[in-house]
Amino acid sequence: MKIVVLDGYTLNPGDLNWDGIAQFGDINVFDRTLYNDDAIIENIGDAEIIFTNKTPLNSNILSQAPSIKYIGVLATGYNIVDIATARKSGITVTNVPDYSSSAVAQFTMALTLELCHRIGDHNASVKNGDWVKSRDFSYWNYPLIELSGKTLGLIGFGKIAKATAKLAQAFGMKILVYNRTIYSEYENESLEFVSLNELLQDSDFVSLHSPLTTETKGIIKRETISKMKHSAFLINTARGPLVVEKDLADALNNGTLAGAALDVISEEPMKKDNPLLQTENCIITPHIAWASKEARQRLMMTTVENLKSYLNGKPQNVVN
Repeated sequence: MKIVVLDGYTLNPGDLNWDGIAQFGDINVFDRTLYNDDAIIENIGDAEIIFTNKTPLNSNILSQAPSIKYIGVLATGYNIVDIATARKSGITVTNVPDYSSSAVAQFTMALTLELCHRIGDHNASVKNGDWVKSRDFSYWNYPLIELSGKTLGLIGFGKIAKATAKLAQAFGMKILVYNRTIYSEYENESLEFVSLNELLQDSDFVSLHSPLTTETKGIIKRETISKMKHSAFLINTARGPLVVEKDLADALNNGTLAGAALDVISEEPMKKDNPLLQTENCIITPHIAWASKEARQRLMMTTVENLKSYLNGKPQNVVN
């Protein structure tokens, strides 16, 4: 059995191994595959088992790779695979759900704390000699903010948002949630389900945790930003296209929003003309919230179990 990993580097840059998958056949791991049909088809060859993280598998590619029997997506989101064509072709497609909830929740709070204390900027200031030159024993270049008593608005309430809420509650924050489904069992004196307008108006921090759908695309835009406090902060560790980036950049530059911290953007890798690159009070990290070694180990283990279950005739985590 021939197995191909189209873009293995992000999951395993060298600190993990592919032994769990290699036990099932001859494996060929490409660190990266160019995002064009010819290159993808060439790397697939006559393999029966394909693993992909972000390398797209569209209908043209699938129609020209008849050997494919199974596609394992090395992530939770699977929009990079043409699910309808895979179904028609009898290809089983699986994903890896809930491997990074703890990691992303932790990172969400790390971004929140960075907005409150700007530790990176203050460290850079000290290293640049500002403390050595200071006439005072202490100084700060940004307002310092306590989380206790502040309100965190969560847009979406999946496993990551639930984990984030627990962490935020430990800091003494009040939680407002906007979600399609209301889970009354989670409501208590510090967590309440509200409308989107109420969340935007009352939150000191708004954190995005919803999937990208036609309804949620661009949910943060000029109109919704205008309902937020001028002192509020936006955090996005979900999907970049949830935010209209030009509108966010305008709000940050004109002071109608205090700041933002983003781990995802609309097009990745980032383009040099992205308006957020030159924006005031915007912290950007390169889509790393998911990437703790522990989370990647869980991803790898579930990937192996997905393939094993498929080969045993009892596929799990099937998305088509």
